Amino acid sequence: RARERRARFVGKNGACNVAHKNIREQGRFLQDVFTTLVDLKWPHTLLIFTMSFLCSWLLFGMVWWLIAFAHGDLDHSTRLQRDPGEGAAGASASFVPCVTSIHSFTSAFLFSIEVQVTIGFGGRMVTEECPAAILVLIVQNIVGLVINAIMLGCIFMKTSQAHRRAETLIFSKHAVIALREGKLCFMLRVGDLRKSMIISATIRMQVVKKTASLEGEVVPLNQIDIQMENPVGGNSIFLVSPLIIYHVIDKNSPLYDISPVNLHHHEDLEIIVILEGVVETTGITTQARTSYLADEILWGQRFVPIVAEEDGRYSVDYSKFGNTVKVPTPSCTARQLEEDKSII
Repeated sequence: RARERRARFVGKNGACNVAHKNIREQGRFLQDVFTTLVDLKWPHTLLIFTMSFLCSWLLFGMVWWLIAFAHGDLDHSTRLQRDPGEGAAGASASFVPCVTSIHSFTSAFLFSIEVQVTIGFGGRMVTEECPAAILVLIVQNIVGLVINAIMLGCIFMKTSQAHRRAETLIFSKHAVIALREGKLCFMLRVGDLRKSMIISATIRMQVVKKTASLEGEVVPLNQIDIQMENPVGGNSIFLVSPLIIYHVIDKNSPLYDISPVNLHHHEDLEIIVILEGVVETTGITTQARTSYLADEILWGQRFVPIVAEEDGRYSVDYSKFGNTVKVPTPSCTARQLEEDKSII
C-alpha cells in the first residue's frame, strides 16, 4: 500500500485545502469591502453589523449633544427642572431649543436612535430654530440608509451563497475503472437531491499531481485537464437524475500507464471533479467539487443501477448511490490493452 498522502488539494466536501500566508498587500481587501464582509465568518459579520449601528448611534448622539450644548438647550432644560414654574411664566416661554427634551447625553443618544431607525420621535423632535440640526438630521438619515443597505445586503448574500445549493449536489464516495465499449474508463456518479434543477450544468475533471519539467523545474500542483464523457455527449449534462460520468483512458490521458498493480503507488495522484451550473430558482451560479485519491479509485468495479420505473414514473434509490459490483476487467494498463486487444 502506498503511504498516506500528506494533504489533498480539494476535500471530499469540495473545500480547497490551501492556506494563504505572508500577504503583504492587505489593503487590496479593503478596496472591495462588500466581498470581504460576505467572506467573513458569521460571528465576525454579526459583530460588525452590531458595531456599525452602535458606533453610528454614539457618533450622532455626540453630535446632537454638542448642538444642544452650543445652543444652550442643556442649561435651559436644567433650569426648568430646578424651577418648573419659571417655564410657564418667565422668559423660558419664548425659548425654542434645537431639539426638544434633550437634557443629557443619554437623551441625545436616544434621539439619535430614533432618528436613524425611525421608530417615532415621541417627545423629542427637531425644531426650525437651528439649521445645523436640520442638516445633521438629513446626514444621519442618509448614513443610516447606507448602513442598512450594506449590512442587510451582506446578510442576504451570506444566506443565499452558491455553496449552500452545492450541498445537495453529491458525488460517489469512490470512483471506478472498468471496461466500457471495449476501453478502460474512469467513472464516477453524480446526482442532485433537489427537484429544482441545475440549468446549463457542465462538468470537468483535472488531474493534480507533482511533476518536473525537462529543465528541472518542479511543479508541486500541476493541473491537467482531461476530457470527460457523459451519456448526452460533451461537457453539458441534464442532471434530472443521477448520471455516471466517465473518462476514456486513451493515449492522451494521464492515466494511460496506470494499472491496478501500481495504482496505489501513485500517492501524489489526485483527480478533481468540478460541477458548475445555474440554480433554477435563484439564477445564481453554483459550483460543487470533490476529489479522488489513488486509494479511492476501485479497479474492476461498476456502479449498480439505481433508477427504475415504478407506477408510470422513474424512481431513484439513493441508498444505492455509491454501491458498486465487481466486473471482469483486464489487470493491465490502457496502453497494453490498446496494443493487444486479445487481452479482453
